[in-house]
Amino acid sequence: MTDIRQVIENPDTSSPVEADRERDLADWSPEWAKQKAEALGVTLTDEHWAVIDMLREYYREHGLVHDGRELGDMLDQRFADVGGRRWLRKLFPEGPVFQGMQIAGLPVPRHTEDEGFGTAR
Repeated sequence: MTDIRQVIENPDTSSPVEADRERDLADWSPEWAKQKAEALGVTLTDEHWAVIDMLREYYREHGLVHDGRELGDMLDQRFADVGGRRWLRKLFPEGPVFQGMQIAGLPVPRHTEDEGFGTAR
């Protein structure tokens, strides 16, 4: 997992350094994701895996996002041809960012699970 000292030593970014992101990504496995999805009430299909792979690739390239809206907008745009947000919501009933990030083994961005703030779910 991310060493907080690495983040403190790189104050110009909100995301961990690339080496730490790679380590975070390596701690995950598809089998772990299947177990996590089952615990969240999600049965993974090829469509789910496409979203999970996209979230993991985005994290690899960009690190932590500032809030869930950024990821929600990216996913909506990327999957617009198959239905965008509505299609994503059918795959992940609690929200593609909230459940998708958990299944992808990644940190859930702020303002994603706070229903009072205006959730990105």
